[in-house]
Amino acid sequence: MKIVILGYGKMGHEVEQIALQRGHEVAYRIDTEEDWDLNRHGIAQCDVVIEFSTPSTALSNIKKCFDLGMPVVVGTTGWYQHLDEIKKRCENEGQTIFYAPNFSIGMNFVMKLNKEMAKFAERYDYQLDITETHHIHKLDKPSGTAVRLAEDIIANNGNYNYWMLNEDEESHSDNDDKMLRVNAIREGEVFGIHEVNALSECDEITLRHEAFSRKGFATGAVIAAEFIKDKNGMFTMEDIL
Repeated sequence: MKIVILGYGKMGHEVEQIALQRGHEVAYRIDTEEDWDLNRHGIAQCDVVIEFSTPSTALSNIKKCFDLGMPVVVGTTGWYQHLDEIKKRCENEGQTIFYAPNFSIGMNFVMKLNKEMAKFAERYDYQLDITETHHIHKLDKPSGTAVRLAEDIIANNGNYNYWMLNEDEESHSDNDDKMLRVNAIREGEVFGIHEVNALSECDEITLRHEAFSRKGFATGAVIAAEFIKDKNGMFTMEDIL
């Protein structure tokens, strides 16, 4: 495939290495508006875009890809409030997007286990909370992965109605037992640690995933790009797994 990398930072470089290892061509590396404008015609001749930019630019980048009819794999989080808008464009225009809060194959296995632990915790009276730790450069807080873990717990455990970032609790006057606490830590150069903790009077269970490098995320993104080639619609890691 001819791949366009949109957002040529640390993740973009990692995606490039994995793409080349898997026999693909990286035709364009787009990191600025000028890069996009100068190469718009060539980008439209490629097979897929892999996007790792920032929460503030992701939606605009997705729309640019759609305007060119380009399938796009989106690794950026922090824009999911616009999912309905993007879904409509996929349905009405035949556009293609693959999005995921986390492209690590291992983390997506943990997400499956998280759903089961949520059901278990309700049945046997365990209290749940989530802690995520990332490097100091990560812009969104909590991480998109932590949000996904929280939403899956709420969907599978009747003891929780909503989640709240721990540092926001001081402004929340209602001490609601239905609230799922999410803790977000930013320190050093941590690639990503996610923990779901289940606590009872008798014992404690922790479901934990730690990324050792960006390689797992990049590999998942390239696999996603291979998956959506010649497809239309919205896809997630669940479609691959």
